[in-house]
Amino acid sequence: MSTNPPLSRRDLLYGLGASLGSIAFSSLLAAEEAGSSDPLAPKAAHLPAKAKNCIFLTMEGGPSHIDTFDPKPKLSELHLNEFFRSGEQKSAMESGKRYFVQSPFKFRQAGQSGADMAENWQHLAGVADELCFYRGCQVDSVNHPTAMYQLNCGNRFGGDPGMGAWVTYGLGSANQNLPGFIVLPEVSYPQGGAANWSNGYLPASYQGTPLRPKGSPILDLFPPEGISPEHQRKNLDLIAELNQEHYRRHPWHKELGARMENYELAFRMQMQVPGVLDLKNEPQATLDMYGVGKQQTDSFGRKCLLARKLVQQGVRFVQLYHGSWDSHDYIERAHGNLVQAVDQPIAALIADLRRTGLLDETLIVWGGEFGRSPDNGVRGGTAYGRDHNPHAMTFWMAGGGVNAGHTIGATDETGMNAVENVHHIRDFHVTLLRLLGLDDNKLTFYHAGRFKQLSQFGGKVIPELIA
Repeated sequence: MSTNPPLSRRDLLYGLGASLGSIAFSSLLAAEEAGSSDPLAPKAAHLPAKAKNCIFLTMEGGPSHIDTFDPKPKLSELHLNEFFRSGEQKSAMESGKRYFVQSPFKFRQAGQSGADMAENWQHLAGVADELCFYRGCQVDSVNHPTAMYQLNCGNRFGGDPGMGAWVTYGLGSANQNLPGFIVLPEVSYPQGGAANWSNGYLPASYQGTPLRPKGSPILDLFPPEGISPEHQRKNLDLIAELNQEHYRRHPWHKELGARMENYELAFRMQMQVPGVLDLKNEPQATLDMYGVGKQQTDSFGRKCLLARKLVQQGVRFVQLYHGSWDSHDYIERAHGNLVQAVDQPIAALIADLRRTGLLDETLIVWGGEFGRSPDNGVRGGTAYGRDHNPHAMTFWMAGGGVNAGHTIGATDETGMNAVENVHHIRDFHVTLLRLLGLDDNKLTFYHAGRFKQLSQFGGKVIPELIA
């Protein structure tokens, strides 16, 4: 009779051999063990990091590279000439004529680097030498929700983790009293909704926490009148005791573990969040610098100032949204107003991070889900605008080890296609991760039968973007 103890289910499964199944099982065990401690505890980077945190300025709707940072003099020659696209795209235009449209904005070269900027970027021109422009990026979709998902999650069809979720999964957070991934949306969520900052298949602790733009940033942030912190603490201890017993008997209910962690985080947030989110104690000179209190810039100015405060407190990834960049007509008026709303706040954010010594460790990214086309239909002869264009778009970055003072990549003479240093958005994602010290091929999670990553199936770093 054998004296060996019976194999547990875990040992039996692991004993299947060095197959993909056992490797996946090892990954699940590691994830399970990681879930037993604080999932947002700081973690070592894969590689030496250029930046510790990231602020992503998301211009939802698709800002026009042609009318912001990528001037096309050729369009002045072609203005109102009939436009045709090549190949299969031409058939889609047969229902109506289209025409080349020149930019309504004049351009200048800003800073010692000679960065190309439309003249209405008055404040950003003052920090032009901090910026690295990238004109060679391409995406796959011309549909707003799917393009937003690809920008944020690497996948056009939703359900995958957002960039901020991947970053906090890989690095944790430097402040255990605040979420590691915070989102500052507008009153109307971007197309695609909250899935843009979802944790996807990652543990729930890594999902983005949106702060409401009006009213209390977080509902129920303060306890009801008459309830002291000591009373709350006793309630949470009792709830935790009951939940722990239930979790011990049902360990596969991962949502319960995340909920328990969120109760504790919410309690800690009550102590720290009010001070971080309150701008009343900021010096008036700082508020004025960001444009807080001015009708045009107040909303985005508050977001940019709050983003600075959040990274100063150790929040790993902050994503700001500014919408309505989908200018199919009246682009002079539409883009003109939009630039006025964000120009001063963004320039103030960069200057303020430099002043506080945080710019070198904070990666700032600006961009939207796709670029714009050099053409559009003409309504009444004056309502010039632009359509969606996945073949050419401009991002810029600042801080965090980027190749400041340089413009990388180029588009053709009309801005329709990227033609130099061309890369898919997946390579841009991989580069952002590398700046934060993360290797996309190591930042994986086993789900649905394979190890998944932000780039979906792997990408490569764009070395020209890194100093």
